[in-house]
Amino acid sequence: MPHRKSTRSDRTTPPTIVIATRNLHKLEEIRAIFSDLPVRILSLADFPEIGEVAETGQSFAENALQKARTVFQHTGLLTLADDSGLEVDALGGAPGIYSARFAGPGRSTAENNRKLLSLLKTTPREERTARFRCAVALVGPHLETVVEGVVEGHIAPAPRGEAGFGYDPLFVPQGYTRTFAELGSEVKNRISHRARAFQKARKILHRYLEQEGR
Repeated sequence: MPHRKSTRSDRTTPPTIVIATRNLHKLEEIRAIFSDLPVRILSLADFPEIGEVAETGQSFAENALQKARTVFQHTGLLTLADDSGLEVDALGGAPGIYSARFAGPGRSTAENNRKLLSLLKTTPREERTARFRCAVALVGPHLETVVEGVVEGHIAPAPRGEAGFGYDPLFVPQGYTRTFAELGSEVKNRISHRARAFQKARKILHRYLEQEGR
């Protein structure tokens, strides 16, 4: 039987939620978004026995829900899981759910970025439109829902900036001239697809905790 931890504690102890990720960059972004909520945040690094969670869904929402259900079943704790990626119009929506392994399993972020730029080499600026999409699933006692956040933009002709991770050096959000990697975490955490999805999740979480008497 999986080890399940109690979701209840005395009112002086903040409720615990699990963010279903081992990605430290992503965890930092989410902690910043939830910084004003009285919750204790754990990640998959706190549950090494869970191992890798398979992502076999056909959409970001399906993958996020799959991860959140699996982690909740193992921990008994309210779990938030996300799946996100880049959709490039000129590539028919690719890399999409394969964003993290676009250049192949085990390939680096730099290799993913190089492949993307190579495929768009002859694509003019006006056709390099793209968006980041993020789905966040919340699963816990009496709760199962998914929300999405999207930010539109375009793909730069070359990597720019040192902040962020993934495709951030290539993605210029709509209304800006700099990439996510140039804008830095303060701006990105306010306007990104993940920020928008987790802000929606934050509202649901706040209502849920109130209803549960927390």
